[in-house]
Amino acid sequence: MIKITVGVLALQGAFYEHVMLLKKAAQTLTSQQLSSSHWEFLEVRTPQELARCDALVLPGGESTAISLVAARSGMLDPLRDFVKVHRKPTWGTCAGLILLAESANRTKKGGQELIGGLDVRVNRNHFGRQTESFQAPLELPFLESQTPFPAVFIRAPVVEKILPHHDGVQVEEEKRDETVVAPSRQADGEAAEKAMSRDVQVLASLPGRAARLATNGNPVYAEKEAGDIVAVRQGNVFGTSFHPELTGDERIHAWWLRQVEESVKRL
Repeated sequence: MIKITVGVLALQGAFYEHVMLLKKAAQTLTSQQLSSSHWEFLEVRTPQELARCDALVLPGGESTAISLVAARSGMLDPLRDFVKVHRKPTWGTCAGLILLAESANRTKKGGQELIGGLDVRVNRNHFGRQTESFQAPLELPFLESQTPFPAVFIRAPVVEKILPHHDGVQVEEEKRDETVVAPSRQADGEAAEKAMSRDVQVLASLPGRAARLATNGNPVYAEKEAGDIVAVRQGNVFGTSFHPELTGDERIHAWWLRQVEESVKRL
C-alpha cells in the first residue's frame, strides 16, 4: 500500500469543502476496491506543507485574492514550481482554473498573478456577476456515467481559447490588452517531462443554448473554435470552470484521485 498526500491550497475560498469531498471520494474508492492507497488530505498554507504533497487542489474563491495572499506569504513561486517544474498532479476549480491558465483576460496588468500550467486563455467572470450564478446538468464522458453532473457556476470563467504550446511565455498573449500571462518555467527531470503534454484535452463544454438561458438571454462571447469550454486537461494538470466541491457529488473527486494514484505509481 502506498501513501498519497493530497493538498488543498487553503489561503482563501472553498478549501474546506474540497477536503470533505476528497475524503468522501477516497472512502468510496476504498469501499469499491478501486484504490489500494492510503490517502492523506492536507490544508496547505506554507511552502513546507506544499512540499509534503503528491498532488494539489486549487479551490474556487477569488483568484486575485488567492494570488495576492500567495505572493505575500511566499507561496507563489513554490506553487509554480510544483505545477510547472515538478509537474505534480494539480486540479483547479473556478478561481483555481484561472490561476492555472497561461493567459487570463479582463485583467489589469499587475492586478493578478498566474501560476500557469494549462496552455489556455480564460475569460474571467464569463457568465456575469454573483447574482447570475447558476447550476446546469453537465454531460461528463470521462466519468463514464449516464447521470449528468450538477455543475455549479459562480462568477465562472470559461476557456476562451486553446493556445499553442510554448517552452517560454505566451508572447502573443502578452500583446493583448487587459491580459495577464504566466511566467515561464521549465520542467525538471525525466518524470516531470513524462507528466507534461503539449496538447490540451477538452473534457467538457457547456452548450451555447444552455449558457444563454443561464444568463437570461445575454450573448456569450467566446471564440468560435472554443465555445463554452468548462473542463480541460493537459498532462496531469486539470481545470474546471465550475465548483464540484459545492455539490456533495464526489464523482469528479473520485475520478481525479484515481488519476493522481496512476501518476504517483508511474514515478
